[in-house]
Amino acid sequence: MQGNLSAWLVKHGLIHRSLGFDYQGIETLQIKTGDWHSIAVILYVYGYNYLRSQCAYDVAPGGLLASVYHLTRIEYGVDQPEEVCIKVFAPRRDPRIPSVFWVWKSVDFQERESYDMLGIYYDNHPRLKRILMPESWIGWPLRKDYIAPNFYEIQDAH
Repeated sequence: MQGNLSAWLVKHGLIHRSLGFDYQGIETLQIKTGDWHSIAVILYVYGYNYLRSQCAYDVAPGGLLASVYHLTRIEYGVDQPEEVCIKVFAPRRDPRIPSVFWVWKSVDFQERESYDMLGIYYDNHPRLKRILMPESWIGWPLRKDYIAPNFYEIQDAH
């Protein structure tokens, strides 16, 4: 089933894939990595002026990495704002996704956390560096194929 935004994107010749609706009835779309920045600008102009959240996850060991954006269209006098979920998938070997920092500034720390935990590089992000782990940390802790480094924890030391 195609939602309102998906129908609008098709009408204007913008390539995407509808992934249906989530349990709350929010439309979910998949956008190709190369098209993401231009479609993000179009969505902002169309009225999706609020980035509710951004997160990322590892789809499967050795598989794709996903960056997920929850957008809201806030308008004066509207009780129930429109929402959409956008998923952008990147290959594990070179996970690069265009940053939407210059469209929605609130994505700053969220993209940095996705980089820090999963190693997704957000092209053109102004401050893409680790935010939770030390700069010297090796690897991406939330990847399903991550192997924790050997370290010793002192327990019950009296």
